[in-house]
Formats: sequence, C-alpha cells, structure tokens
Amino acid sequence: MSDLVVENLSKRYGSVRALRGVSATFIPGEIHAVLGENGAGKSTLMGVLAGFVTPDSGSVCYGEKPLPLGSPFDCRRAGVAMVHQHFKLVPDFTVEENLALVRLDSLYGRLSLSELSAKALTLADELGWHVDGQAKVRDLPVGVQQRIEIIKNLADDSPILILDEPTAVLSPDETRDLFRVLRNLKERGKTIILIAHKLSEVFAVADRVTVLRKGEFVASAAIFDTDEAQLATWMVGELPAEIRASASMGEGEGLRLEGVWALGDRGEDAIRGLSLEIGRREVLGIGGVDGNGQVELAELAVGVRSLSKGKRLWQGREVSEDLRIAYIPQDRQGDGLALGMSIRDNMLIEGHRRPELVSGPFLRKQEVRAWADGLVERFGIKTPSASEPVSSLSGGNQQKVVVSRSLDVTPDLLVCVNPTRGLDLRAADFVHRQILAAKEAGEAVLLISTDLDELAALANRTQFLSRGELRDAGDASSLVGGSA
Repeated sequence: MSDLVVENLSKRYGSVRALRGVSATFIPGEIHAVLGENGAGKSTLMGVLAGFVTPDSGSVCYGEKPLPLGSPFDCRRAGVAMVHQHFKLVPDFTVEENLALVRLDSLYGRLSLSELSAKALTLADELGWHVDGQAKVRDLPVGVQQRIEIIKNLADDSPILILDEPTAVLSPDETRDLFRVLRNLKERGKTIILIAHKLSEVFAVADRVTVLRKGEFVASAAIFDTDEAQLATWMVGELPAEIRASASMGEGEGLRLEGVWALGDRGEDAIRGLSLEIGRREVLGIGGVDGNGQVELAELAVGVRSLSKGKRLWQGREVSEDLRIAYIPQDRQGDGLALGMSIRDNMLIEGHRRPELVSGPFLRKQEVRAWADGLVERFGIKTPSASEPVSSLSGGNQQKVVVSRSLDVTPDLLVCVNPTRGLDLRAADFVHRQILAAKEAGEAVLLISTDLDELAALANRTQFLSRGELRDAGDASSLVGGSA
C-alpha cells in the first residue's frame, strides 16, 4: 500500500475558484476525514481523486505513479473507489444489475449477473442491510439507495475508498455498522477518505482530519490533537450555540390525520391506519429508519399522495386548496430542483405566489431579481449570481435553495424531510433557527428526520415511524443524540 499525495491542486468553474492550490497526503491504514463548509471544495477535491473532475493545475500521485486524472474508469482501475453524495445508480436497473456494473469490465461474459453481485449482497446481509436484488432502484427509498451505493463500492476491494457524506440518510445503528466495516478496512491497510459534516461522527471514526475553507487548505491534524471547538473554528469561525426545543404543546388546531392508509409506489400499504395531530406553533418530529413510510407520509401530508382510507383535516375541516403548504423533500435533486434551470427560476417555483413579484400573468423582472438576490444573501448560498444554473452549486448549496424557497412563503403548514441533509454546521444551524422561527410565527411543522439530534433540537413532540405505523416517544429533548 502507498500514500496518496495531492500537490497544489486548483480548479475553477467560471468565476468560482473551487480549489486553490490544495495539498494533502492520505496514508494507508487511516480513516482521514475532510471537513469544510458547503462550497469549501471537498466534493471537488474528491471528484479529482476519483477522475470525475479534471483539475486546472496540480498533480496526484499514488505511490510513485501519477493518478490518471480526468478518467473515472482509469482511476478506478488504479485503485480508487468512491461512494458519491449523489448516487451513481441506474434507476431503471435492478439492484443486482447496479451492483454488477462495477465488475463488468474485467469479468463480463465469464460470470452471471447474480455471481457478479453476490459479494456485495453478502456484505449487505453481514451489515444487516438486506436488499432485494431484483427490485428496481427507482422504486426504493433514498436511504436504501444510499446503502446500495455504499455496498457497491465496499465490495469492490479497491485500496483507496472515498465516501462523500455516506451517513446522510442512515440511522444511528446503520451508521455504527458502516463505521465498524470502515475500521475493519483500515486494519487491512486500506486508505479511507471520509467527507462528513457531523463532528460527532468524525471523532467516532476518524484518525486524521483535514479542513478546507473557500477552496483552500486550512489545517490538518491527528484527531486526538484537536476537539470540536477547534474544528468548528477552522471550518466556520465558531461553534454555533446549541438549540433545544421546548416541550410545549401547539396552540390551536392545525393538521390532523385520522386513520389514514396510503399505498407506496409498488402498490404496498406504505402507511397503515396512521393518526397524528400537529397544532399551530408546534413542531412534530417523526423519527425512524429510512424506508418505513417517511416519504409517503410527507407526500400524504402535503397532498401529492392519495389516501386509500382516512381523513386529512386542517383545523377540523377537509384540507382546501387555499391552505398554504411548503415542502422540503428528501431528494433535492430528484424532487426538489429543476437542475436545468437557474437558481432564480428554482426559487420562483414557490416564489411566484408572492404578489409583489407579479403583474397580472407576468413576472416583474426587476423585483424578481432583487428578491432572489436577497434570498441568496440571506441564506448564504455561495454563487456569483442567482442566474447561474442550480446544477452548478455544491450539494449543500442546492439544499439551501430548496430550503430558502420553502421558508420564504410563510406557509400555514411546513413539511420537512431531512432538511439539513448535506449542510455544514453553520448552514444547518441557520435552517434549524428558520424552522423554529416558522413555528413561532404560527406555522404547524411536520419534521421527518433520521437525525435524532435534529429531532431533539427542533421537535416539541416526537413519534417514530415503523412499517407505516407510529409509536410515541414523547418529548424529543429526551432523545439520546449521536450516531456512532
């Protein structure tokens, strides 16, 4: 096993300098965490190492040989595997077919699909992540897709493994299982590079940490030589103040679901006789392992998924079209954004309802520009202009577009699914405070999250969803935080 040495990497996207002379060394037998705010250059750096991004200058050497930059295929053959933040799965393929893809170049024609995918499926079972090899990926929840992306690369047996926010939609138990596997790989001499936002996870699993800020190297240290306050200072300047929700009940009637049933995308009963109530000025938290009906519940609450049975009421009456609803979906790229459109146009998906932005059937262009620029500044979206394609943003900044658009319309009901997934410390803290401000303004908030710390910080009450049914957990502040 050899060191992976990065020297003076730079990369520019138009006027945005994503990397500015970054150097770092990743050694075998270590789990090396890379931290930084959204837009700090973490994913760009990992994209260079995996061959998906061609740098403008600089070099990467693995041992004494230069890494074949700019070619994902050649980098993979050189020993670099990457678990992407945005999954590299073929939606219309089965799980088995997706798992087999990484081995087709060397074994195609000699082994069947089931033989090609067998190692990955066995690893999934060992992790307790049983997946149906015959299921179509597009029919699976985001959390299950994340597990497939992880096991696909873990089973590849490459000497260098890069993981870009792999725990974003995993439960605490699933995260612990993954970290156990990573420690085992480390003991076998693998080089593990982990992008993470949760400092608790970094201290649970990493041996060394490197921090980037605005595309530049800030610091690198052994994990036992630093602490959360120091890392936060390197990343964002300070550690955000802790937020804790009150255990008070809501004021007045809001959303009520009575004995509701709803089908999933494959015709199964995804929601089974579920009842809940959210008052005005209240955040109801819904926890649980992803894939137990979370997305179906959110879609049912906002009215984009039909009820099989039961009632959906607002203040005791059937929900009308006049009810102002905002939705922060789990899958920002698949459900939250139109990637071919600009940042401004994506904001207008909700913002067109603002009376000051329209004149009859037409938009007021000057007012729209000023409004969108204001959201960019208020939510700290890192972009040279709101006219830039939303696809040009980092994953975290894309999430900020979705969140800013939803929180700007002052809805009656706000439904959020993992709203801070992929956000850095400061951005997550900002979103949390915006959600609490929405609650204080009189909104009813349904917060569905796999992050127990997030539920403890925001929810007045918490229930857990399992196989489409709810059970009570009570005051969310009593939940035990941490995921490793």
